[in-house]
Amino acid sequence: MAQAFLAGAAQQQAYAKARAAADTALQLAPDLALAHRARGHLLQSADFDLRGAQAEYQRAAQLAPNDPGVLFNLGTMDATLGRVQQAVDLTRKAIAGDPLHAGWYAWLGGYLAALDQLDAAQQAIAKAIELQPAANDLHEQLAMVAILLGDAKAALAAAQHETDPAWLEVAVALAMQIGPDNQAADAALATLVEKDAALAPYQIAQVYSLRRDPGNMFKWLDRAWTARDPGIDGLLYDPFILRYRDDSRFAAFCNQVGLPTTTDAVAMK
Repeated sequence: MAQAFLAGAAQQQAYAKARAAADTALQLAPDLALAHRARGHLLQSADFDLRGAQAEYQRAAQLAPNDPGVLFNLGTMDATLGRVQQAVDLTRKAIAGDPLHAGWYAWLGGYLAALDQLDAAQQAIAKAIELQPAANDLHEQLAMVAILLGDAKAALAAAQHETDPAWLEVAVALAMQIGPDNQAADAALATLVEKDAALAPYQIAQVYSLRRDPGNMFKWLDRAWTARDPGIDGLLYDPFILRYRDDSRFAAFCNQVGLPTTTDAVAMK
């Protein structure tokens, strides 16, 4: 929750409490796979220590090789490292073991969209909505798929159904960029920057990518890194950002944050 809804000191305090809880769990039960998963998630999303996170997930897999949650976490790491098809395979295995976990369908949808399997992506996200209609970020993800399909009307309609106010602003700002109203697109971006610059620098970078403004896109990626925005986890499977993967600044940014530059994801045209 801290990574999605908090910033600054409040976020760091929440992370500190989570670290303390994970450490206590591991002291009490060193072979508890769930505790290794929790520590891995913190290392991945809070610290961006990918090597440490991978080690924790692998330890969890040794302890509970068929646990759906472990498979899901291994998939998130594969996706972060640009191995998106492997992430799809692991996430499908996780879902097979826990078919009512709505969030995993949403992640699967994101991975499928990154591989340009847009119909399948829509189906996976729709399943997540069916299972958990009030969950945040799901309609924003549908809007992103509609953007990749070039359907401005469907993108805006999906965005406007987003249940969380902050994600609603993100979704509308993204959807507006491919619509016919340039003034509305400018206004949506201005609102997003004014209200959510601290919480959503990565998403603002996505908006600038859709505006074909790589200068500002890389500027906001740098701000996202300074804030340790967990959105950076998705850099190598983000079709919006990957449209500038051949820009020298992309490789420089990957090097800065400790990511490879290779990925099997497909960039937005």
